[in-house]
Amino acid sequence: MSGVLLFVEPDDELSLQALSLAQELGDVRAVAIDGAYAPAAWAEAIAAAAEGAGAIVAAGSDRGNELLAHVAARLDQPFAANVTAIDGDVVTRVRWGGSLLEEARLHGTPRILSVAPHTQPAAEAVTAEQLTVDTEGAVRVLETVSESTGGVSLRDAKVVVSGGRGVGSAEAFAIIEELAGLLGGAVGCSRVVTSAGWRPHADQVGQTGTKISADLYVACGISGATQHIAGAKGAKKILAINTDPEAPIFASADYAVIGDLHEVVPAISAELRRVRGS
Repeated sequence: MSGVLLFVEPDDELSLQALSLAQELGDVRAVAIDGAYAPAAWAEAIAAAAEGAGAIVAAGSDRGNELLAHVAARLDQPFAANVTAIDGDVVTRVRWGGSLLEEARLHGTPRILSVAPHTQPAAEAVTAEQLTVDTEGAVRVLETVSESTGGVSLRDAKVVVSGGRGVGSAEAFAIIEELAGLLGGAVGCSRVVTSAGWRPHADQVGQTGTKISADLYVACGISGATQHIAGAKGAKKILAINTDPEAPIFASADYAVIGDLHEVVPAISAELRRVRGS
């Protein structure tokens, strides 16, 4: 495979992970784009810059996947999203929220692929060439408004404490909030919790919610459906608390507490307070 064109975003961990895989494919030319996000216009600039390249790569983020889909449509080539490895024209990629790996042949030139988040080590940053983009008349994203959580966001939190159906009610999330506060973390939840109206969708961890990369994820009363694990697997360590010893969450957990979260969580908070002398 000849040279690789890599789209990177500034100070983005996922872009550095994508760089790691891109460097296995050939000499990398990293490019970046400033200004308001205009998918079609940005894709046109990337397609033009990729002339003669053997591959076009980006991080498997929401933006990376959307942008490369536009590039693929413009170049009339197939696009493989969330790739973990590539050997010749055979790619391995994550499917079904991380529950299986698929091997498929990626035909055409250039190969167009995004790199699945948290499947590659981050490479050392490289200098990216700034592409000039003409956005005159193009559809642009002028503003992104996020729901205020009143504290650290799920995406940036080093510690996330989440509750599931086992918490029992919106009011019972007080013990989850207390522990998260003591740990300087954010409160998360499972999809069933948002469906019940106990927490806003902004708090949901999962395939259709937020994908986290916390140092510690504490899952309280969460069974561990595939869609939820897809959002939590980026955490470095997972502590699961559940009364059911057969709960699927334990298969993904580094630490397990089989017990009633309504007893275990307050006990952890009390011990933290005791150790800190407060």
